[in-house]
Amino acid sequence: MTDTLLHKVLEQVATQQAAQQAPAKGAAPEPAPASLGALYSGRFQRWHVDAAPPAEEETWLITYLDVITLLLAMMVVMLAFSEPVSEKFQGEQRASALADQSPVVQSAADSGTSVVPPVPLPHPVTAPAPADGPPLDRRPAQPPVPALPIGDLGNQVEVTVGEGVVRFRISSEILFASGDSALTPAGQAVIDRLLPAFNQAQDHTIVVEGHTDNLPISTARFPSNWELAAARAGGVVRHLETRGLNPTRLRATGLADTRPIAPNATPEGRSANRRVEITMEAPAAAR
Repeated sequence: MTDTLLHKVLEQVATQQAAQQAPAKGAAPEPAPASLGALYSGRFQRWHVDAAPPAEEETWLITYLDVITLLLAMMVVMLAFSEPVSEKFQGEQRASALADQSPVVQSAADSGTSVVPPVPLPHPVTAPAPADGPPLDRRPAQPPVPALPIGDLGNQVEVTVGEGVVRFRISSEILFASGDSALTPAGQAVIDRLLPAFNQAQDHTIVVEGHTDNLPISTARFPSNWELAAARAGGVVRHLETRGLNPTRLRATGLADTRPIAPNATPEGRSANRRVEITMEAPAAAR
């Protein structure tokens, strides 16, 4: 409404000015203003204010940069989780080789892997026990010890019969002199009384073990009890070989004082520990 009133006032003022500035009679009249806009460009320009054009906004650029950043991050993640081409090719080759070897392998075409059905584990099968009678003994049967013609060996020879073995324990006092490894004549006689038993069991292995007490020995020939025990076992083996026993059946072992059968604190215990043990082992027991 104010603009309308202003326009009317401006038109009246323009009419009055035109009348005052009219030329004399006969003079050519001055042309009127072409339009009302010409008044705005003159002295009345301050009365008219054009609205400022809207500024161009660039907010779309921020959104565009955000989208580009998200795409770049997605590409980096995909590259990190992707499998190298060479490893994937090798995996496909292994899967195809497994599929060719076993007909139960089903190849998965989409992933390049193989699905193998689980193989059931074998269950142990136990033989049913008989309805009547005691359960059967599954241990391998040892060959029976033959009836050996041992005879009377005296109180200084102890005979022990086990499962597949016969052990003769002989005191060293009747076999050797003190600190010596050579068989005495009495010792040779004791060993000779065992020859019929050795000759009858031809498939048995004969193991000779030498034992001593814990008293140390230190001589030029025997620096310790190990050498003395081994030399005494070797002396018995040499004597058996001279009596015609097959040397492949013989073994000699020196154990020194590592296997005592009585305390070494008393003279009686040390005397019992000074011994030679001859063991006849059946073939199954020897293995």
